[in-house]
Amino acid sequence: MQATTHFDPPSIKTLWRISTPLRLYFSPQFFGIESINPEKPALFVANHTIHGVLDVPLYAIELYRKKGIYIRGLADHFHYMVPGWRDFLSWIGAVRGTPENCEQLMRSKENIIVFPGGGREVCKRKGESYQLIWKQRTGFARLAIKHQYPIIPVASIGIDDAFSILIDRDDIINTFVGQFFQKSGILEYVIKKGEEIPAITRGIALSPIPRPERVYVSFGQAIETEPYKNQYEDKQVLFSLREQVGNEIKKQLGELLLFRYQDKDISLLRRVMNCL
Repeated sequence: MQATTHFDPPSIKTLWRISTPLRLYFSPQFFGIESINPEKPALFVANHTIHGVLDVPLYAIELYRKKGIYIRGLADHFHYMVPGWRDFLSWIGAVRGTPENCEQLMRSKENIIVFPGGGREVCKRKGESYQLIWKQRTGFARLAIKHQYPIIPVASIGIDDAFSILIDRDDIINTFVGQFFQKSGILEYVIKKGEEIPAITRGIALSPIPRPERVYVSFGQAIETEPYKNQYEDKQVLFSLREQVGNEIKKQLGELLLFRYQDKDISLLRRVMNCL
């Protein structure tokens, strides 16, 4: 789907209403929103939590409510293969995650959110909670420099702990069926040579319902790209900026994990349910 320069976002009243169950269930806390300048379009760069869809609406709607900033998402091609779901993505303003679409949104001065870890970071494996799996991607840095967009690092915790991974990609690919699919090339476009096989998880007890872990989200200080103006083809500059953003997100993740450990405002019922 090609990005459009004209998009009327749903009203905050509508989004607030439909997100009520999610907010009540995860009881999110947010940090750093007050420092964001709503007058200057920005590229929000975030970590992806497992399954990739539960925490993003929480902080996107809060950002919209508190600062009037509506962020447009870049969605993986896989999402557009699912009838109904792709229509919902269009309704909330998401577009296919291509450089061309991102550039179009930037020319229109939209606020944008990207996840450099993409589908691979969503399809976590055992022991990968809150890890950034960005491979060698620098596309977000190149476009931010080219269009002089400030980058706002975003860190989110909670959802990775709401699920336990029972079977991950490695377990699946090592089965006879997994080997067959990998060697035959079947579903290669969808799962990218087996890299994006989603984990089979459990939440409360043995059910797929996520445990009600509290979600914590941090918005970091904007990283300006003006010092790198016209250097968007310099690979050394791109990797330097990528590393700077990644390190800031890792720092925020560590701070959020520490804050959660010290948080006294978590109810006894929530603590008990999170142990199931």
